Parts: sequence; structure tokens; C-alpha cells
Amino acid sequence: MFTAETFRFLVFSPLSIYVLLIFTKFLHRVWWTPMKIQHAMGQQGISGPAYKFIFGNTKDISKKKENSSRSTMDLSHNIFPRIMPHIYSWINIYGKIFLLWNGCRAELVVTEPELVKEFLSNSQSYSRTDADKYMKKIIGDSIVACEGEKWVKLRKVANQAFHAENLKNMTPAMVESVKMMLERWRNYEGREIDVCEDFRLLTAEIISRTAFGSSYKEGEQIFQMLRKLTIIISRNAYKIRLPSISHLYKNGDETESGKIEKQIRELVLHIIKKREKVGIEEAQVFGSDLLGLLLKARHDATGKHKISVDEIVDECKTFYSAGQGTTQILLSWTILLLAIHSDWQEKAREEVLKVFGQQNPNSDELSRLRTMNMIINESLRLYPPIVFNERKAKKGARLGKLIIPANVKVYVPILALHLDPKIWGEEAHLFKPERFTKGVVGATNNNLAAFLPFGMGPRTCVGMNFAINEAKIVLSMIFQRYAFTLSPNYIHSPVQTTSLRPEHGIQVVLHAL
Repeated sequence: MFTAETFRFLVFSPLSIYVLLIFTKFLHRVWWTPMKIQHAMGQQGISGPAYKFIFGNTKDISKKKENSSRSTMDLSHNIFPRIMPHIYSWINIYGKIFLLWNGCRAELVVTEPELVKEFLSNSQSYSRTDADKYMKKIIGDSIVACEGEKWVKLRKVANQAFHAENLKNMTPAMVESVKMMLERWRNYEGREIDVCEDFRLLTAEIISRTAFGSSYKEGEQIFQMLRKLTIIISRNAYKIRLPSISHLYKNGDETESGKIEKQIRELVLHIIKKREKVGIEEAQVFGSDLLGLLLKARHDATGKHKISVDEIVDECKTFYSAGQGTTQILLSWTILLLAIHSDWQEKAREEVLKVFGQQNPNSDELSRLRTMNMIINESLRLYPPIVFNERKAKKGARLGKLIIPANVKVYVPILALHLDPKIWGEEAHLFKPERFTKGVVGATNNNLAAFLPFGMGPRTCVGMNFAINEAKIVLSMIFQRYAFTLSPNYIHSPVQTTSLRPEHGIQVVLHAL
């Protein structure tokens, strides 16, 4: 029999109160807060696709991306509608600034260059966004994820590792690595080769040798594990799981990614301890590469400048991933563009032969490769390795005349800026390296926020000069030995995983010179 006493027990029991609190907190997160943010932005004239309970716009985004990737694509560089169909569609509906919802998380999409410049230059009002649980397994709390004094400490070490003098010292190792690749290419003269796969091996070898004093073979398992994590990250990009459910059980990807993370940590620790042992035996001399400088900061620094083992592991994982992937993608898309545009390929070759002849590239002369610079910049414009940049608003953040609620993400779709006809002209989707005859400043009419392949502001990619130098050396040595044409088997299918990749590789035919 249901009595008043039973009713009071059900309503006021500790368990009932706990359940009520959990439900209230859940409702606040998935309904009240989104409605409050949507109203606040609407009052300032910012609209966008309406918030849908719990899932936000993720179902619409996933459907648009699925439909876009399913269709075939001509050999066109106008990839914005394919890679970011939701952003492309909603810009046309809501304008250059609008609000969308990744689950119950608000994202303010901004494509106005002046506002982008203000946003990326203002580290006081915006912080790094929290990486999702899968990305966190790669970057941990490394330089790309942390803030404050920790970021300053890690950035200082990274700046030292990729300082101009150190970059100069890396050149011989880069040259030797390219020689190994070109030796393999002898077997493909007059035949088809997938350069994307060869560049993957090459850039892995180069980052291993220059940053960690090892080799691709020693780090091979690390690279394999990182690729597995990248696949998991990609397929979970717009999947929403309720927080209460995700705490109760782990799905297959969560279990697998956890195991992979542990394996990567063990492999990285082995490399760290091996170098650490040698360094200690040689009177605390750990080397001047990234790993050596991290170990020096661990053993020689004191107080807040001291670096922990966990911090070294996170830095190594991050640079193994970014140091290999970024340049691989840059080289792959550049070869595609030059295979299509043989006139620019020949211009670049003439310049290389004029500067280096048949000698190996040297760091002192790399700056003379003006045509190469133009080609690389245009490649980065059309196919930036990373297609978006984002930060999280702190309390009281402003952007132009807008007041941004705390914790709202500000999301900059780099492709929207790189392919905007109002910035680059009606031929924005065409490969025209001559845009950069007067450098980035001239190409953008001094609007530097229109060109963001490596970000902008205080958190510009620390490895930018490393990647550019590496690309110049690799391309120079290829031009000295080979011409190449696009294979009829090439299928143009750019896809976005953690970076902008050619889904089916890039097949070219090698012609020995």
C-alpha cells in the first residue's frame, strides 16, 4: 500500500536526492546552458542551425560529410565544399559568423579575417580547447594542449630545438634520409609510385633522426600505433555519448585506444631511458636535439623550469605525430600539384639546378629558392595539413563587438579563408603560385589572417621552419634526379582525418633525368 510515509521516503531519501541532483546537472548541461548561450548570441545578431537536444547539430554534420565523401570528385582544388560541407552550407545561409552545436558544446564559427587575427593574437581571453579523450591519448598535456607557465616552459625548449642554428645542423641528416628514399626510387624509374607512402616513411625517418637521435626502425611501432589512434579519432569525430553512460562502460574504441596509449608510452619511455643512460654516463651531455634538450631540462633545471618524465613522454608523442604527418602531407599535395602543372615543375627544377647544381642542398642557400617558396605556399593554401583552428573563450572574452560566453569554442575553418574569392579572387581554387611573388604579405594584401597553414599569434606552430626546410630539401633532391607526371590511376579524394590527406594516395610516374 502506497502511504504518505512511503512517499516521503521516496522523495527525501539520500538516493532520491542524489538521482535528482544528477538529473538536474544533466539537464543544466544539455538544455539550460545551450538555450542560454543561443539566446545570448541571438541578442547580438548571431544565428545558426538550431540546437537539438543532446546531439546538437552532429547528426546533420555527419550526414552532410557522409554524402559529400560518398560522391566522386573531379580533379579540382575547390575542396572546401567536400571537406567541410556543413561549414560551406551554413556560411551561405547564416553568413561569415554563426553558431553551431557539437553535441551540447557551442562553437562560434568565424571567417572574417580581421576577427580571426584579433582572436588568434589574444591569448589572454582565449585558451586551448580540451582535446577529446582519443586525441588526448596522442598529445596528452603537451605543448599543443597546455597553458600558462607549463606552456612557457615547454615552448622555450621547443624553440631551442628548432632554432635556426639547430635547423642548419639537421640538414645533413635530412639529406641522408632523402638519399635512402631516392635509392629505392631507382626501382620505379619509368613506372608508377605512390609518393604519399614513400613520404610517410621518409618523414618518419627524418623526425626520428633529427628530434630523437634514433631511426624510423627504432620508432616504427610508435608510428604504427599513432596511425591506429588517428583512425579511431577520425571515426569518433562527431559521435555523442552521454556522460553518465560513458562512465558505466567502455566501448571497443575506448578499450583499444587505452591499450594503444599504454603501448606507445612504453615504447617512448624505452627511447627516453636509452638516451638518458648515455647522457648520464657522459657527464650530463644529452644532446642538442629535442629529446636531448628535454632531458637537460629534466636533470639540470630546478623549480618550475624542471620537466617531468610524463611531460617528456607527452612531448615526444606529439612531435612524433606532428613532425612526421605535417611534412608528409605537404610533400604529397605539392607533388600532385606539380605533376599536374608541369610548367611550374620545370621552373622549380631550373631554380634548384641554378642554386645547387647537382650538389646536395645546403642550409645556407635554401632561402634563395624563391620559386620553391611560392609553390610551397600555394600548396599550403590549397591543401593546408590542418583545416581548422579553435580556442575556448574565457570569462569576459570579446571578439570585435561581440561578447562571447565563457567556454564557447571559437572555430576558424582555415579552408574557408584559404579559398575565399573575396580574398584571393575568382580563381581562388586554382593553383597559381605567382600569388606569392611578393610573399605572404603581398598575396594577402597585408591581411595575414587569410593564410593560416601553421596558425598565427603566440601559438604559431613551433615546427613551421623545420617543415618548410625539410620540404625544400626533399623537393630539391627529387628535382635534381626526376621529372614526374600524374598517373592515370590517381583518384582525387581528399579526406580529413586529423589532417587533410589523399584517401587513395598520390600516384605519379617517375621519369629519370
